[in-house]
Amino acid sequence: MKLMESVHNVARRRHLAATTEKRYTEWIRRFILFHGKRHPLTMGKLEIEAFLTDLAVRKRLSAGSQNQALAAVLFLYRDVLELEVRFQLAPQRAHRTKRLPTVLTRPEVESLLGLLDGREQLIAKLLYGSGMRVGECLSLRVKDLDFGHLQILVRDAKGAKDRRTILPAALVEPLQAHLTRVRNLHEMDLRRGMGAAAVPEALGRKYPSAATEWMWQYVFPGSRLHRGESPNAPNRYPLHASVMQRAIRDAARRAGIPKMVSPHTLRHSFATHMLEAGFDIRTVQELLGHKDVKTTMVYTHTAFRSGRTIQSPLDFGSPEARPLWERGTSGGRPLVACRDPVEGGRREGGRIDGSLPGAGRRQAGGW
Repeated sequence: MKLMESVHNVARRRHLAATTEKRYTEWIRRFILFHGKRHPLTMGKLEIEAFLTDLAVRKRLSAGSQNQALAAVLFLYRDVLELEVRFQLAPQRAHRTKRLPTVLTRPEVESLLGLLDGREQLIAKLLYGSGMRVGECLSLRVKDLDFGHLQILVRDAKGAKDRRTILPAALVEPLQAHLTRVRNLHEMDLRRGMGAAAVPEALGRKYPSAATEWMWQYVFPGSRLHRGESPNAPNRYPLHASVMQRAIRDAARRAGIPKMVSPHTLRHSFATHMLEAGFDIRTVQELLGHKDVKTTMVYTHTAFRSGRTIQSPLDFGSPEARPLWERGTSGGRPLVACRDPVEGGRREGGRIDGSLPGAGRRQAGGW
């Protein structure tokens, strides 16, 4: 069996993500070509270090790319060739710098979203309102949207894990209207003898009709219709990520935002604005799907408070999503001093204190 075939088979057997399999294959091919197409069994520590050193010194790749290349080579030797790597690798690595993520301010987010329209605007609002990665958002199925509990089930995310995040209340009606249009498109495809979405192979064998069922259809399907060779072949795939990357980049340029803006910037903005609004870091970690809280710690450059009801930053300020103790205000101040059910203190103008300023002194129209 050819070497690259073995790489693909082992990657599938270990259930590696499709992107991980693609990157590992590319790095293994580059490693073999770097040494004149020698077979990896004829190479060892010196050849691996020479390849990694070339990436760091001559090509000046980032530390992340060097680590990815090293992981791919180790995957080749340990998992594909089943050889034990007993030596210590000491390549010349570039110094890994810690950089803060690009974050947009609230006015910049509003300006960016305002310059998008239609499907692209809905996706961008969902990215900012829920903190999903663009790939996670575009892979959503109809069954993953829980309008009753205002939740989104993100399936098979990074690390092959499922998680739940928030569905902004402000997007319920736009999403339902969008799903009506998608369902009409799906029914039109069915009348053409198509309308199948990509489903897991085991599920497709167990339930042959699952691919054409409404709940398995993509929330954001691509515009191109594919005619598969077999009846069960997918006819529609999710919208490609490059569509959103191009749309958000163009909108940021027209908005005059002097930052490197991408769909992932909306995820960074979600996390930062959630911390600024007072949500604790463990809550933000769970919503983002980070394995370790240390990954989420990069957003702690702002102060935060804990103990508030979870709410999407897209809903901040909307009357439908405001907590009960913040409703009925006049000029930004509550007409009646209300007790916060979480903290036990009283709340005024979005701030929790043990007592209100000027308590015991009655003013016209309230405290």
